[in-house]
Formats: sequence, structure tokens, C-alpha cells
Amino acid sequence: MCRPTHYAISYEINPWMSLARQAHPARARAQWQRLHDVLARALRLRIRLLPPSPGVPDLVFTANAGLVAGRTLIRSNFRYPQRQREQPLVERYFRKAGYRIVRLPARYDFEGEGDALWFGRTLVFGFRFRSDEPVHELLASHLGARVLPVELADRRFYHLDTCFCPLDERSALWYPRAFDRYGRRVIEHVVPNPIAVSQADALQFACNAIVLGRAVVAHAGLSPGLRRRLARRGFTVYPVDLSEFLKAGGAAKCLVLRLSPPP
Repeated sequence: MCRPTHYAISYEINPWMSLARQAHPARARAQWQRLHDVLARALRLRIRLLPPSPGVPDLVFTANAGLVAGRTLIRSNFRYPQRQREQPLVERYFRKAGYRIVRLPARYDFEGEGDALWFGRTLVFGFRFRSDEPVHELLASHLGARVLPVELADRRFYHLDTCFCPLDERSALWYPRAFDRYGRRVIEHVVPNPIAVSQADALQFACNAIVLGRAVVAHAGLSPGLRRRLARRGFTVYPVDLSEFLKAGGAAKCLVLRLSPPP
């Protein structure tokens, strides 16, 4: 995670961002701290902190920094120049921590765990708005794993982790209308029990959740109906108000990068 010391809406690179709707710094810091405390205290996770840096307000969204596999970081190639400034900071941090750094060819965009999520031993890879389709072959080669590309179709859900959330070995939350027809078929084939969320829940970033065993940490805007559906499947929801980060198009999952495999 990365503290939101310099977090702000400084540019507009997705449909959620508006220079006319600024984040409130004190509220953002309090919301981030609440998320950190739920993960560190309630769920007993060990959290490492990437140092914040001025001039890179989206560094707080660490899920986009890359994809971690063991002691290797496949570093992101950000599409927009505003976020490309994060790349050397991320690389320096991970290199100092002893990770091997893999850089993909510069001609390909890739935005890390924002577009690459494990479902069991399969990596589901979202492309179009922020990551390029050919990257799935490179990831398969580096990881020695099956990587299935799915095309995103709604600019509001510009990263895979805004519309798809693996829950366990059989189920995942997803917003079907965020995918093209072939992408929907892929997910329906791979996930035995996909749980479709409503548009209202999707717009509250219901799929941008952190899942740890049977715990689901998500923005507090989830509908009571979805919470009941998750409870019936044995999941406990930990709601955290992350409204200040929704202004930039992110929520719980965007604020966290996994350094170990999903449980």
C-alpha cells in the first residue's frame, strides 16, 4: 500500500476523474487509514508501504504497479504519461527489496494487477483501455501459466479489477455488461458460479474488493442485497467508506498490491 499523502485529482484519464470534483485530503487519509487498519488488525495481514512521492498522485493505487510472482515483479508500462512517472519509483522500491524486475517491451501497455487477476491457476487478463491484448502471451511465457484474455467494453470499467473479483475456487463477482460477448463467454466457462452484480453495485465498485479467505473488504456502498448474497455463500463483508477514492476511479482492490499468492 502507499499512503495518500499526495493523492489528488490532478488530471482526467478515466471517466470517473473530474478536475471540478476534487478529493478531500483529510477524508482520503482517514479512509485509507481505516482500510489499512481493517487489513492489518482485523485480518492480521502484514503490509509493506511504498513511500509516497510528490507529483504522482495515483501512486496510492498500488494494484497498478505490476504483477508479483514469487520474488519477481512484472512491472507495469502505464498507458498515460501522467502515470508513467510512477514506474521508476516502483522499480527502485522492488529492486531494493530484492525482487527480480521484468520489463515488458515498451510498445505494449500493461497496468499490472489492475488488469491481471488469478482465478485458481488461471490468470484472467483484461485488455483494451489500459493494457494491450498481446501482453497475455508474454505473461503466459513469464509465468508458465494459462492466461485468458477478456476484452473490456465499458470505459467506466477501464481495468479488470473494477468489474471482476475472484472469490474462491468456484465463484467470482462480476459485472457482465463491462465485457464484450466473447469475454462474457470466457468468464462463464472458467468460473463455475459467477455472481453477477447490478449496475448500481458495479458503479459502487462492488467488484473492486479485496478477498482473503472468506473475508471480503469492499467500499461501504454495496447494496444490502449483495451483502446478503455473499453472506449466504459464507463470506463476511468488511465495509470501508472509500468514497474519496471513487472520485479517481478506484476502491479497495486498487489500493492494494498482493506480494504473495492468493490464499
